[in-house]
Amino acid sequence: MVDAYIAITILWGFVFIYAVMATMDFGAGFWSMIYINKPKSKATNIANRYLSPTWEVTNTFIVALVIAVYSLFPRGAYTLGTVLLIPGSIILALLALRSAFLVFSNIAEEYRKPLTYVSGICGFLIPGLLISVLPITHGQYIDTLEGGRQTLNLGRLFTSPNEYAFFAFAISSTLFLSSLLLADYSKVSDEMDAYKVYRRDALIMGPVSIVMTLAIMITLEREVSWLYERMLEYIPLLFLSFGFFLLGGLALFLPSLKDGKKVIGMPRLAVIAITGQYLVASYVYGKAHLPYLVYPDVTIHSAFTDPNSFRAVFATYIVGFAILFPGFIYFWSLFMHDKKYLRQKREDPSKS
Repeated sequence: MVDAYIAITILWGFVFIYAVMATMDFGAGFWSMIYINKPKSKATNIANRYLSPTWEVTNTFIVALVIAVYSLFPRGAYTLGTVLLIPGSIILALLALRSAFLVFSNIAEEYRKPLTYVSGICGFLIPGLLISVLPITHGQYIDTLEGGRQTLNLGRLFTSPNEYAFFAFAISSTLFLSSLLLADYSKVSDEMDAYKVYRRDALIMGPVSIVMTLAIMITLEREVSWLYERMLEYIPLLFLSFGFFLLGGLALFLPSLKDGKKVIGMPRLAVIAITGQYLVASYVYGKAHLPYLVYPDVTIHSAFTDPNSFRAVFATYIVGFAILFPGFIYFWSLFMHDKKYLRQKREDPSKS
């Protein structure tokens, strides 16, 4: 059933794009909170300048993701909606809270610090809760009641080492990828003090994220053997993913030039390499997970929509992306190359 595989590829694409963009977004909010009382490095200014125009764009992809699930796999949406009711509600509440505080932090000067703390803490928790969706789909935390109703066993979920491994991986990856991007953004903005801060953070969080990856594999072997064994079938790709990680780490030590001056680190190359790492790793995980949406009852075939409906939805996505994608590219080029915005005068540090 080729249509089902095309549909799951679209869904996987939405998941990956949102995961990368949200990781950078949430991480920027967290770093803004961490460095708010250290104005000399200007790290908070850089994080806020990155965060301001991007969080609205990022949120559009979670909407697209939800719509894709319900339009492409409506029979699976019932199971996912049922078992994810509690974690999903918490995620939506935190997203709404964070978005509201990000708006108010720009208009309520006297409350900027507490508002920054709230958005930073939410940005720290949301990635962990979002990735909790993955271990839930492994099936061992779902109980089937009389009448075929399914419910999430929260007690079993929150006593699972695998759940906490995923949670820790989400947080470490968020901080790692966001620190890389903020290092690149700092360098482009000629804020070399902030660049040194975020380069240092990336060098710390990179090894931590790899340790958390190993923790996921160890706990998968013990708790979700079917998925672990399938992932091992793609060992060459897992090594390729690790190779991208090494390239990203090496890029932070390679010399580069900035306005004729020698600078240690090529953060743009590091961002590309680490994004490639996550792309390959997520492909291996997704490929090993197929054909299950929720193991073992819901597959992409049993949950798939009517073929005629799929073709109509697919055509809509093609037209929509043909319109929106150039806009996103244009936005990103302005964001990373507008010298007036990149090098704008910072506010009085006492106000931050």
